[in-house]
Amino acid sequence: MKILIKGANVLRPDYSTDIADIAVENDKIAAVGNIPESFVADHIIEGKDHFAVPGLVNAHTHASMTLLRSYADDMELMDWLNNKIWPLEAKMKEQDIRIGAQLALVEMIRTGTTAFADMYGPWMEIVADETIGAGIRGILSRGAIGFMPGAMKTLEENVELFRNYHGSGDGRISVLLGVHAPYTCPPDFCQAAAKASVENGINVHIHMSETQAEIKEIQEKYGKRPFKYIEDTGLFQRPSIAAHCVWLDDEDLAIMKEHQVTPVHNPGSNMKLASGVAPVPWLLTHGVQVALGTDGASSNNNLDMLEEVRLAAMLHKVKELDPLAVDAAQALRMGTEYGAKALWLDNVGKIEVGAKADIVLYDMRRPEWCPRHNLVSLLVYSANSSSADTMLCNGRIIMEKGELKTMDEEKILFEANKCALDLVNR
Repeated sequence: MKILIKGANVLRPDYSTDIADIAVENDKIAAVGNIPESFVADHIIEGKDHFAVPGLVNAHTHASMTLLRSYADDMELMDWLNNKIWPLEAKMKEQDIRIGAQLALVEMIRTGTTAFADMYGPWMEIVADETIGAGIRGILSRGAIGFMPGAMKTLEENVELFRNYHGSGDGRISVLLGVHAPYTCPPDFCQAAAKASVENGINVHIHMSETQAEIKEIQEKYGKRPFKYIEDTGLFQRPSIAAHCVWLDDEDLAIMKEHQVTPVHNPGSNMKLASGVAPVPWLLTHGVQVALGTDGASSNNNLDMLEEVRLAAMLHKVKELDPLAVDAAQALRMGTEYGAKALWLDNVGKIEVGAKADIVLYDMRRPEWCPRHNLVSLLVYSANSSSADTMLCNGRIIMEKGELKTMDEEKILFEANKCALDLVNR
């Protein structure tokens, strides 16, 4: 299909902006600016007074956790996990995963996200199927807690997910190996996961160094910090994404660089759980491209990536007492281009010829977009995700003029509320 976006304000790869047409053919951007006369569109999208930016990339979340939104708030991490979240998740059934994933997909589409990395389970094949139907990109893993009964079976399920779904959905689905965290995964399990990762060529998704308590626990158990502990199990033999990375030192940085471990910053979740502030400016200074994620909707409590972009820009200014610590453009890159690179998404995260047509149009006919001195600044500091008006992913129209094209939003919201109430009363 050929789509023409006419007269939009376009965010260029160098973060300049201008008014231009965008031609989309099949799954790619065919032209930006000078559209060939031979290009005849099957569908035209009016881009006037809209800001065209790459789709947002949520590099760490737990999609079906949407059913637990507002269930357990204002708690410390381990109290929250042990006494609220894990007991309720143990009651989840196949239908809960399906409806929770549907709710997450609706929210992500509504807020401008075209790709997400999800660690959850069981029944991750359901999440894959729902993501294929919704039309966006899913980088999925079956999260494994190593000290739980059946952990080795969970690894097998993750490998099976990789074999059955990696590259499916016209290439929109990819699969990682989900290893929950150092404090939930003993050495023998991490070694087994490392073997599965290497033998099957599966990259890794893991939580790392989220709290000071985690650092202390791993040091007391194994005489080393979490990154060194995981490195010594062999799990970093494949490239990895590591959620949180709040409490880091020079040794951790060296391990991350040596083994291609990309940190995923989750400012909203880290703030709400009082986990701390990740050293993002320090990482960026050392050449580490930090991605952004929302974490789950039970600890954030939303899947709004534009909000995470804003938090990333604001939080580090006050932490460092430096208004230049993370500027608007850097924060937006973290939520788009850097996230795409972190998740090994080729040709995603920029609006340029040859790139995948993952594009969001933000409606600027709103008071918070006036006056239009600097569109990047307005998007990051002034606008909110309700401005997301139209979305393309892989060249397909997923939302147009606020109307979802691939999902029945009203039905999903009704079923999600009913399902969540049933879950907490089981």
